[in-house]
Amino acid sequence: MIKNQLKDKPINNILIRTLQPIGAKRDGFMSQLRGPSFKTASGIPMNTVLTLWHPRLTALASAALDEDGAHDLNHLHRVWRNAAIMLDEHREADALVVMAASYLHDLVNLPKNHPERHLASRKAALLARTQLAQQGFPPEKLAGVSHAIETHSFSAALRPDTIEAKIVQDADRIDALGAVGLARLFYTAGRMGSSLAHDTDPMALHRELDDRAYALDHIENKLAKLPGKMQTEAGKALAQARLSLLTSFRDSFINEWAVSPATP
Repeated sequence: MIKNQLKDKPINNILIRTLQPIGAKRDGFMSQLRGPSFKTASGIPMNTVLTLWHPRLTALASAALDEDGAHDLNHLHRVWRNAAIMLDEHREADALVVMAASYLHDLVNLPKNHPERHLASRKAALLARTQLAQQGFPPEKLAGVSHAIETHSFSAALRPDTIEAKIVQDADRIDALGAVGLARLFYTAGRMGSSLAHDTDPMALHRELDDRAYALDHIENKLAKLPGKMQTEAGKALAQARLSLLTSFRDSFINEWAVSPATP
């Protein structure tokens, strides 16, 4: 049945585009997928399987999107592209499981200040498993996708046990760093009604960090810790490079921030 579906199906360009993050080897992951070792149990090339499932996964993800611009379809594309970098270093990982979890990890997306925020990834994992089963997703891969989705969340504080889950967790967290991460930070803070920074103590030298009240606090309270929590070496390298941009921005922000009224 599935062989007939895949027969003579052309490779679309959208998959290749989403696997080309800035700084990635142009043919690294894609050339590996075309190789003889990257085949499914049925002998079908993994690249062909990914091409078949990519539009289905984006359709499922798109149907669940709300008006949260920090968790839109482009965010999901970026997570998948980040994951591709790590797949290039972990050929033992199941690329289909990683792609499915990358696109469906936000099926249930609760606001950062929602009382059940820590349960969102578990709810998303259950929903993804149901929807994938209805789509005819390989049943032996459902548990892997579910685990990767459930453990990706920082709020859930769950440890990923599989290489696929580790890759997805890293890929999602990398998108919280760098220039895009900075934009997402202030976008989310605006939706929550947070202030930019504390009026007189923006660096929290004499107070507790509170990133629900002050956007700038989120850098120290969460984002600065992410490189040390990465599960893969590639993830650590990417995270550290992107954190440098955030800390540079923070320092510039502090220099420009008025901590007292201007004198005449």
